[in-house]
Parts: sequence; structure tokens; C-alpha cells
Amino acid sequence: MHHFTKKLADGIHKKVDQFDFNKSRPSLSRISSITDVNEEMLYRYRKQRGVNLGSWFVLERWISEEPFRFAAAPGQSDLDVARGQNAKEVLEHHWDTWITENDWVWITERGINTVRIPIGYYHLCGIDRSVLDRTEFKDFYHVFSGAWTRIVMAIEAARRYGIGVLLGKQNDDAHGGTSNPPTFFSNSRNKEHTVNVLHILLRTLNHVCQTHDPRLTNVVGIELLNEPHPPSDTALKDWYTSAINKLANDDPTMPLYLGECWRTDSYAKYLKSLSATTSTLIVLDHHLYRCFTGSDITTTAMQHAGALMDPNAQTPQMLARISEQLSTAGCGIVIGEWSGALNPGSLTGQTDEQRSFVHAQLDLFERYCAGWFFWTYRKGQGRDEGWSLRDAVSGGVFPAWIGMRANRRPSNVAETFGRRDGLKDQATNAHSSYWQQYPGDYAPWRFAEGFALGWDDAYTFFTSSTWRPGTVVSELGFKGAWAKRRTQDHGKSFWEFAHGFNQGADAARNDFLQFYSQ
Repeated sequence: MHHFTKKLADGIHKKVDQFDFNKSRPSLSRISSITDVNEEMLYRYRKQRGVNLGSWFVLERWISEEPFRFAAAPGQSDLDVARGQNAKEVLEHHWDTWITENDWVWITERGINTVRIPIGYYHLCGIDRSVLDRTEFKDFYHVFSGAWTRIVMAIEAARRYGIGVLLGKQNDDAHGGTSNPPTFFSNSRNKEHTVNVLHILLRTLNHVCQTHDPRLTNVVGIELLNEPHPPSDTALKDWYTSAINKLANDDPTMPLYLGECWRTDSYAKYLKSLSATTSTLIVLDHHLYRCFTGSDITTTAMQHAGALMDPNAQTPQMLARISEQLSTAGCGIVIGEWSGALNPGSLTGQTDEQRSFVHAQLDLFERYCAGWFFWTYRKGQGRDEGWSLRDAVSGGVFPAWIGMRANRRPSNVAETFGRRDGLKDQATNAHSSYWQQYPGDYAPWRFAEGFALGWDDAYTFFTSSTWRPGTVVSELGFKGAWAKRRTQDHGKSFWEFAHGFNQGADAARNDFLQFYSQ
């Protein structure tokens, strides 16, 4: 299900290429015609509405207690489990039962279209045993050798349901694989080793897709590091640069996600500098929680929600600013982790206070981000509407459905062109009238062409899935990055093309909601 319908898309694209916006305008050279759009691109550039499958491969004891029953002391990490009794049997049983077919059904029935799966380097030993050399896991090949096969099975299962997969490494706490102190930044070999592991991962993903059926085209990206704690920004950025250069050389089409240490402005500026030297989609991964700091504890749930809904408050201002900066650079921002969890001190007993907090976050992320991933999908013990998505949905804290649904498929996408052209003319006239106030050399034809392309590309995403009543609808999420793909002309008037593209995509979304969605 949810396969790209090429015939329909080709019809859209042929119409776009034939459309003459202005016979006197200069010709626009593009890096790719729309007919080059494939399933892989649709997965990677759509809006990612996701959930983390926490404690599946990288274990976290507070989420899943059962795998730690034979773990060696201190009993908090994958390495502790590996050193304990019956480790292979315990882990393989957990991998085979933590997420099952019923879970994929539940996820897709909620409108969620992507999952984020944390994995460790040792989970790749089944494809290259050398990843364990000179590491703490060197003696545990027999324990983890079956992990990669199961990771591939997870990606394939997700694809059957139209679900994308973001693969990432966990951080330097115990749930990063080991209870021992982190040595990533203090050991140059570890930094080189991590780049090599990422290279092995990317090479393997490409090999599977090139030599077999394209079963892994739903991998939407690779996260280089999760919540890193570098001694300095320079140390992390230097490592990021070396890793990106290596991976972009392996496969420039694979999006790369970067953790930003909660110094979002600094790393957004860094991403903008990277975008000038690589065609790879680089995504900033920001994590947002409101339950850990002293300030969080003394702020009520409704105050937290209010601060997220206030456009003049710090977090909305930051996301609006960063989203704009990264979009113009051809990058993007996602919220890789967030939850409905609040400290008990923030809960006052008001009706729907936790629900209001969750919905305030969703509204904010939908407005400014190319995607988000709730932490986490489930817990193995106890009920927790703050951290467990399944509990949050059943308790009414989290919506029962996310995103757009279609109740009618366009019988012929050409039926939208008349509405598109009328709105394009209105928007172009408004654009021209506004900029006439300011002296300058403008190219409104660039805006018009961008508007029409934005509209038609948006509809390509809307209609890219096998349709049935109530089905999830894909939406273009990384609009700035996609717009830069649509033209080789990134000169002084590119901003007009990009403005038109964004307005066209937004207008198409409103049109789809009005005529085809519930």
C-alpha cells in the first residue's frame, strides 16, 4: 500500500512543463524535471509526523524493564545485558516482540507516517564484524550478530505501511549502549570509528536497494549523533564536517540529521554554511522537553502551553527564525524528540492541562518544522500518558489522528489547474504591487513560475499514495530544500521564485483541504 503512482504524477508534470507562464520570460534551467520524482524522494521530503521506537534496539530500562532481568551490574545498558546471562536469547526475544505487525497497523491508523529507530554501532556487526574491533563490545559478536537482519525487517515492515524510517545513534548516557563514561570527543579513534560505521551503514543500505527490490527506499535519513555533549562547538562542527563530506561522497541523496546541543542559532548558521558546499539535505534536530529544569518544575502546564502558543515567546520566536533561515538555505529543522511529560509540580489538576500542553506543541511544530517525533511509542510497564504515545492516545491527551486525510481523490488533477492559475495571478499581482513600493530590479515571472511549481509539486505529494477513504495524505515538508532542487538558477531573483513556490504549495494545501480532505 501507499506506493507512488507514477502515471498520475507524470500527468501532472507534463502539464506543468507545457504551461507557459509568460511567453516573454527568460527560460528557467532546472536540475531535474518533475518526472524525476520517485518514491524515495517522496518519503524523504514529505512532512515527517513521527514517533520514536524507543528501547527497541538501544535499550532504556525505564521504558522496558524485562530485557534487564539477567543483566550484569549496574544493569542499565545494552553492554550490561550482553555481559549478563542468556544475553543472546534475551535480546533476540525482545527485538522480535517489542514491535510487531499489530504495532505497525496501530501507528498507520493514527496518521503517523515516520518512525525514528535508535541503533548502536554494535547492531551493525552482522554486516561487518570490524565495527566491534577495539571497542567494549568486541567480545559480543555472537550476542548482536542477529540485530541487523531484524533492523532490515523493521524497515521493510514500515514500508509495507507507507511509513518512513529515520535511523539514528543514541547519546552518551547509559541508553547509548554502555554504562561507562563517554570518550567520543576525547578519543580520536572513536571519532574516526563512528564515521566508518556510518559509512558502512550507508553503503549497506545502498547495496540492498541496488541489488534487490527497492525495499529500503523508505529510509528518510541517518542521524549522525544524538544529543552530543562536545567540549566545544568547534570540536563537534569539525567532526560533523568530516562525517558529512564522507557520507555525501557515498550518497549525496541521503538526508543527514544533526543534533544541535540546544544551541540552535549557532548550528543553524553552521548548516547554512554547509548548504553552500553540498547538495545533501542537512536537517537540524532539536529536542524539546519541559520537565527537567528548575524553571520547568515551577511553571504550570497551562503556562507551558501558553508560552508555546504565544508568537512573541522565546520558543515560537526561535523556531520561526530558524525555520526561515534554514528554509532559505535549502535545509530544514525537525523536533526529533518531544513528549507530553511534565513534572508533577507543573500539574495543578485543571481539566485537560496535559492535553493542552501536547496540542500547543503540535500546533507549533506543524507551523514551523518539517517534522517531529514523539518520544516514545510505548512503555513495557505502567501507564504513562506523558511518555507513551499509546497511552497518550487512549487517554485523549494526544489526538487520535494526525495530519490530512482524503475523502475524495481528484478524478483528474487537471481539474485543479484553473483554481491554481487564478490564485497564481492574484498572488503575483499582490507580489508585484508590494515590491513596487521599493526601487529595484524585480522578476515577478519568477514568482509566478515558483507559485505554479509549488502548487503542482504539492499535489504530487498529496496524490502519491494509493488512495482509499480516510487514508493518510503525504505533504511536502522540506519546502525550502525542495524549491532549491527545482532550479539551477540560485541568483539574485531566486528569492522571488522561492516565495512563489512556498505560497503555491500553501495554496495547494488549502485547496486540497477544501475539495478533497475531511
